[in-house]
Amino acid sequence: MARTAKTTKAAKPVVSKKTTRKKTPLKKKGGPDPIDVHVGGRVRLRRMVLGMSQDALGKALGLTFQQVQKYEKGANRIGAGRLMQLSGLLEVPVQFFYDDYDTEVGARGFAEDDAPSDPFMDLLHSQEGVQLCRYYTQIEDPIVRKRVLDLVRSISETETAKKN
Repeated sequence: MARTAKTTKAAKPVVSKKTTRKKTPLKKKGGPDPIDVHVGGRVRLRRMVLGMSQDALGKALGLTFQQVQKYEKGANRIGAGRLMQLSGLLEVPVQFFYDDYDTEVGARGFAEDDAPSDPFMDLLHSQEGVQLCRYYTQIEDPIVRKRVLDLVRSISETETAKKN
């Protein structure tokens, strides 16, 4: 009598351990990451200071102006390579895009809800403010610069007096 060898397949061990990790949310649900918004805002600020349009920046990067808009709003993240390109085009070091950002509480060093209004930063984030700064710095005559400053101060004082 011949014995036949019976082969059985070894059963694979079943791993039933399910690991769950609590993830800390890095951004608000459904919204852009605060650092992306900050970096995008700094791109916008520098672009405006240079007097460059979104279309011109987009063409220099090989993008549409809509893509530049998304970068500036923080809706799309800016990758490391693209950030280097922007650094060169906007003539600033890469660190410029991260300046004034506090990793603990967000942009400008304040929690979003507690952020006081900074008139200077509000001015720089407006189209008119950037233009005012750009044109003012192009005035070379110190007497004319002083007259412009006196004019703006006088208008401001008149506006303040109207409110009171």
